[in-house]
Amino acid sequence: MEKEEFKVLQKVQDLMVYTYPILTQFPKAERFSFAQDIRHCLNELLEYTIEEDKRYYKKTTIENMDVTNEKLKKYIRVAFDLHYIDKHRYAVWEAKVVEIGKMIGGLARSVSTKPKS
Repeated sequence: MEKEEFKVLQKVQDLMVYTYPILTQFPKAERFSFAQDIRHCLNELLEYTIEEDKRYYKKTTIENMDVTNEKLKKYIRVAFDLHYIDKHRYAVWEAKVVEIGKMIGGLARSVSTKPKS
């Protein structure tokens, strides 16, 4: 399972690298509010990924990761609806977030099916 956790961490870091330049192109009025909310979600997702790797009881942390990932998906959709990003960026950005969501789901399944020792 360690490999899967490392992959999630790498994907989150890649998502951050992809996202930050996009946020600098948001309208000036939104850079310190809406863009900041997206940054906050990304930072939380990174923190939860690191916590999940280090904690013994992982279920709550994985649930928090999933909720934060869902928030991020909604923010990206709103950014697209407000025309802050074009269709291509939306598709790429959304695909990255969905991929992370699938990996989080895999982690959740592996934790919930673990035999109790």
